[in-house]
Amino acid sequence: MAALHDATRGKLLFGGDYNPEQWPPEVWQDDVRLMREAGVNLATVGVFSWATLEPRPGARDFGWLDRVLDLLHENGIGVCLATPTASPPPWLGARHPETLPRDENGTVVWYGARNQFCASSPVYREHAAAIADDLARRYGGHPGLRMWHINNEYGTTCYCDVSARHFRAWLRDRYGDLDALNAAWGTAFWSQRYDSWEEVLPPRRAQYLINPSQALDFRRFTSDALLECFTAERDIVAAHSPGIPVTTNFMPLFAGQDGWRWAAEEDVVSVDVYPDPAAAPDDPAGPAHGALVQDLTRSQAGGPWMLMEQAASAVNFRPVNGPKPAGVMRLWSLQAVARGADAVCFFQWRASRQGSEKFHSAMLPHAGEGSRTFGHIRELGAQLRDLTPVLGSHVTADIAILHDWSAWWAAEQPGRPSAEMRYPQLLAAWHQALWQQNLTTDFAHPETELTGYRMVVVPQLYLLSDAALDGLAAYVRGGGTLVCGFFTGVADTDDRIREGGIDARLREVLGLATLHEWWPLPPGGTVALTDGTTGSIWSEDLEPAGAEVVAAYAEGELAGRPALTRHAHGRGRAWYVSTLPERPALAALLARAADEAGLAPVLPEAPAGVEAVRRGGHLFLLNHGPERVTVPLHTPHTDLLTGRAHRDAIALERHGAAVLTPHTEGSRPCDDTSDDASSPPPP
Repeated sequence: MAALHDATRGKLLFGGDYNPEQWPPEVWQDDVRLMREAGVNLATVGVFSWATLEPRPGARDFGWLDRVLDLLHENGIGVCLATPTASPPPWLGARHPETLPRDENGTVVWYGARNQFCASSPVYREHAAAIADDLARRYGGHPGLRMWHINNEYGTTCYCDVSARHFRAWLRDRYGDLDALNAAWGTAFWSQRYDSWEEVLPPRRAQYLINPSQALDFRRFTSDALLECFTAERDIVAAHSPGIPVTTNFMPLFAGQDGWRWAAEEDVVSVDVYPDPAAAPDDPAGPAHGALVQDLTRSQAGGPWMLMEQAASAVNFRPVNGPKPAGVMRLWSLQAVARGADAVCFFQWRASRQGSEKFHSAMLPHAGEGSRTFGHIRELGAQLRDLTPVLGSHVTADIAILHDWSAWWAAEQPGRPSAEMRYPQLLAAWHQALWQQNLTTDFAHPETELTGYRMVVVPQLYLLSDAALDGLAAYVRGGGTLVCGFFTGVADTDDRIREGGIDARLREVLGLATLHEWWPLPPGGTVALTDGTTGSIWSEDLEPAGAEVVAAYAEGELAGRPALTRHAHGRGRAWYVSTLPERPALAALLARAADEAGLAPVLPEAPAGVEAVRRGGHLFLLNHGPERVTVPLHTPHTDLLTGRAHRDAIALERHGAAVLTPHTEGSRPCDDTSDDASSPPPP
């Protein structure tokens, strides 16, 4: 099976989406000259080129692409060749309107943007397979080909009649017969029992709330239908280019795909990361979001992964799109490498002059090669060349955060106790509390074997399978530390509420007798706890059965009742957190649990705002704070970015970074806090 190292070939990949069809051929020579100057060694070509490659049904125009691939290869730039199937040409929708998706109201989603396809449409699939096959036959043996990129940011949902037939077939495979379907969906409620498969529809617009199990299965089906499209094209290109890895790019923490299922079908797991550039560049929300997405992607990959897209500066899809301050692009790129990326790429190489993304930044912006942005790109390319020793190494984590797309989908449906409870925000809050303390985390599927982790964290998993619950119980009995958030273990995989409000196996692990009531807080509301902190979003009326009460509610209807508990179970311990503690309190709780589990931060003495990550034998230090800081070191190290040695400490400028390897003889000595130690960005 091909893998990312088959594309890297001994070098970190650096580049971006290249769209030469938007430019006259005389620009192409200038492009490759500047790519070489910037250290670019990979260009993703053809992502949105279907209408150029096939201007009318059955026609093929490959001449321009021949020239582009040859030009890139002659200049030492590898090609990540995309199938262009994310954006069908207008002629497909005009001649075959059945390929266009329909929303839940039955309204056609027309062409004129992108992603206007029904994943279930045989006609779309036929045309997509044809263009993919012709591309693979022509370029599968091209010496410049490093990787295949299928489609782009899969995520279309369709409720049309074709999708309905496909959904019914998927349900037959899942349940076998209608009796099993009716039982799984609880159709005795509201007289929803189905007597014929033809009666079953996608969850289209209805008079009131849709059956939640039906809606949950449709989310699962949609992910699988899109996955069928990916694997069909993957198999086509792989047949013509053995040894060339295949990927498609995930969107960050995207609800539309079950990322665990998708990652298992990819040779290379890649993702697009767009943290908010923010008016306040020192706000930790941006790098915290990046770290979360990167940890999740690394965990899906099981090792090195690919940053397929990021912005060189401003994006174009937020209400206000400010540029990244000097140094932030470099800092966030190095963060990706620190957390396991072996490829750092951008959307896009040259800024578009027309179209919907003409104000989205690029490696080569409208200001041209003399711009500050391009200067920063050149610097990053040079520094990535210096990080070759990091290539292929792994990030080791002793903490796992459990995450599951089905639990996410089920927890956020209408009719739940509180719309204020949003899964991504909870996941981010818990991950950030660990990230800010430099406690490195993996993500894991709830049914994963967990014995390799010292601590397992569950911010929220409303839906848990029997296998997952049995696994958690065995993990704690065997000596593991579990920290579990509220509204977890409430439902089974059919979204059927388990008796007791929390599954009995989990209650036993947590030392809880009864969950009497869920008690959500009003929007913006908080509740005081007896340890002097506050909680938000949620509270619960709990009755312990052996659990130690770490903190109780100090006010309101639940005054005196447990809020935070800790329970010894077997050789392990389990914490339960029935509210969302304020940020410092959540961090302190997780730090205490980690300490009891025998875990320590990567660099305990790191100043606030400094991210410390170990990848292989290298220590990455990233200063996200607003000021220059000095980071103490226990042993001498050499910074790969500067070649300088540091004995006891290293200075990091604002947005500064260092990649340290244990000191070896012959490194050029320097002052421990030299001003240029962190290789600050050029002015």
